[in-house]
Amino acid sequence: MSVVINTNFAATVAANNLAASNASLQKSLNRLSSGSKIVSPADDAGGLAVSMKLSAAANRQGAVENNIGNATSYLQTQDGALQVVGKILDRIGELKTLYGDSTKNTTDLANYDSEFAALSSELTSISSETFNGKNLFGSTALSIAVTDDGATSVTLTGSDLSSSTTGVGTLTGTGTGLTSLTSVALSDITTAIQNVATFRAQNGAEQSRLGFASELLTVNKANLEAASSRITDVDVAEESTELARWNVLVQSGTAMLAQANQSAQTALKLLQ
Repeated sequence: MSVVINTNFAATVAANNLAASNASLQKSLNRLSSGSKIVSPADDAGGLAVSMKLSAAANRQGAVENNIGNATSYLQTQDGALQVVGKILDRIGELKTLYGDSTKNTTDLANYDSEFAALSSELTSISSETFNGKNLFGSTALSIAVTDDGATSVTLTGSDLSSSTTGVGTLTGTGTGLTSLTSVALSDITTAIQNVATFRAQNGAEQSRLGFASELLTVNKANLEAASSRITDVDVAEESTELARWNVLVQSGTAMLAQANQSAQTALKLLQ
């Protein structure tokens, strides 16, 4: 092997190896410190793109789950009002039965009519209840998306409490001045109770479906996050092994570069 001064090939190779090892060491340190194995898009361009889409879908599913929670609160509030309506109807039915007692005098009947008028007004008041500015009762249905792409939705059927056919309108006397139990048939009361029972059954069915939709979103969101994690999250055990490897190579490369730089001094001994 020739002995030269101008070119130190061994030192050049050692320097290149040291630079490569040091770059790999820095990348390993970045991965462990960030917890992500995609520190730069160049690390895995395709994987980064897929991970971004999966993460976005998971975030949208979380938002949809919040919307479903709000819709469930709406239905729970509506059902709470319907429970009260049911109690009022029970009391009106009781008043109607008591009203038919032939032993009651005119004053007694007037007292019953007074309570009936108050309860009728309360039914009218409940029918105009709202939830965050949205009417709890009416003919307008609400559509709730239950998937992140909006392709599937659940329709909350409008419950028109003031309707005289499907609600309790025959007992509220809206615009007719209904104040006496004389003008109310017992069949009207039982029909109103049946209507309210139907509303509550529909409410329960909608709550049940929203509950299962929310459960599906929870599962899907967890799976999407796991899929994204497999692409982007660093395996600490594996990467720490790589860190130890590159750390040793950097140290050994530094030592060998120092040795290679000293090898040119051999030529000086030949010139003495």
